[in-house]
Amino acid sequence: MNLVTGKDNKILRQPTEPVEKVTPEIRELIRKMKKTMKESKVPAVGLAAPQIGINKQIFVVELLYDDGEKGPEFAMINPKIIYASKETNTMEEGCLSIPKTYAEVERHKRIVVEFLDEMGRKKKIKASGLLARIFQHEIDHLHGKLTIDSAKNIKEIK
Repeated sequence: MNLVTGKDNKILRQPTEPVEKVTPEIRELIRKMKKTMKESKVPAVGLAAPQIGINKQIFVVELLYDDGEKGPEFAMINPKIIYASKETNTMEEGCLSIPKTYAEVERHKRIVVEFLDEMGRKKKIKASGLLARIFQHEIDHLHGKLTIDSAKNIKEIK
């Protein structure tokens, strides 16, 4: 699957549609998204459906533990943040959709996300730290937002 890039790309800028039903086709799409994320030339911990030209509320992540160790790959369908802490922090983020661009983005330190898993079961997950940041980054993609939209500082690497 090819990555969609460019800060003004219309595909990346439009809000996505919810998934009505988790079908074998949706599960196959998720499998392909995980493969695309793993095979990316630039290390990636998340990939949203719009980044491969699909207008659906789906993203995949590779879970990271606090010590930096990689965990299992994970998909979220129709994710919605139902709680966000008042405390925030600012960190530099990169994005596969805006190559060689890094942005300092303020995000909530802790969130709770409600979503459907790959089998269509309703779930909730509490996330903090880097994982909360990754979820917020990917959910932004599903709403047509990029890191540069809320960045405090942007730097481009030649």
